[in-house]
Amino acid sequence: MMDLVSALDHIEIGRKSDFFYSARALLVHEREDLLLFDEAFELFWRKPAESWEVEWQGLTRRRRPSEPVVTHPALKEAAPQTNDSASTSTESMTVVEVTRTYSNREILRHKNFAEMNTEESEAVKQMMAHLLWKVSERRTRRKRPGKGHLIDLRRTLRRSLRSEGEIFRWSYREPKFKPRSLVVIADISGSMERYTRLLLHFIYGMKAALNQPVEAFVFSTRLTRITRPLQIRDLDLALKNVGQLVNDWAGGTRIGESLKTFNFEWGRRVLGRAAVVLIISDGWDRGDVELLKQEMSRLKRNCYRLIWLNPLLGAPDYEPLTRGIQAALPHIDHFLPVHNLASLEDLANRLAGLDTPSRRF
Repeated sequence: MMDLVSALDHIEIGRKSDFFYSARALLVHEREDLLLFDEAFELFWRKPAESWEVEWQGLTRRRRPSEPVVTHPALKEAAPQTNDSASTSTESMTVVEVTRTYSNREILRHKNFAEMNTEESEAVKQMMAHLLWKVSERRTRRKRPGKGHLIDLRRTLRRSLRSEGEIFRWSYREPKFKPRSLVVIADISGSMERYTRLLLHFIYGMKAALNQPVEAFVFSTRLTRITRPLQIRDLDLALKNVGQLVNDWAGGTRIGESLKTFNFEWGRRVLGRAAVVLIISDGWDRGDVELLKQEMSRLKRNCYRLIWLNPLLGAPDYEPLTRGIQAALPHIDHFLPVHNLASLEDLANRLAGLDTPSRRF
């Protein structure tokens, strides 16, 4: 790829044919890949208004003689005209298969969790297992040898002893980073019942993928820690144990009381590493609003980032009018939807880049 980037300095980049043959020469290494490259190139350079969703696995493949052949219109225009006998001899060649509709995967990525049937839910659970999770690391006061701009005088002098005190090369230090802890507090009340099962799968998958401390809690009318049950490698058994541990499943909602329990009983134990806190809730609350404001403020002061994930936020006409959300908004750093797989992918990207200090809603 770097060879192609270097080649761009020596060709007329505005000329499509120059770019095509340069990329073809540098990127294709097998004869059987030439047709695949030609097809991919034509699809990539279509006008945006004409762009189609193309499955990579369906881009090219061998077809049986009995199967109908579907060709891409753009390739028909680019291909040279041949007679009937020539076209007959190429019926068994690899051809492009393009569909004007989104793939099943793309449909599932954007479908609301609450609207999925059992088969779709199982498919999404498998797709969740492939999400890449990473939480930005925290910068510590300690330094380590590296390529930073801070001179490491001790190492420099020690190295100079090899050359009788002459300094020929400076040694440097760079900041040392450590993983942030992640805390997830999920609402499992009755209003969240349509989302609870898939969101628990999301929490389990994220905890299994991250190489850093992850604490998980659920609440309805009271707070329950589920970190230990989620450590079991068998997903079904882990979720079964969570169900047995929680006594107020699909009950009422008391966000303020649950956060107070977390702040006073668990806060010092799990928020000591500049933690990122995820609260998953639709904001429907039957508890004390003033208590919710107070505990949200306390939680915000003790964590690095406070992120509220609301499944209702995915609706285009949603407005944060519930009293729970109104009380929480002033203390939230990020207010994000969590209603489909695409929203989880967006969350993964945000968690990986949390070092930006600005507040985002």
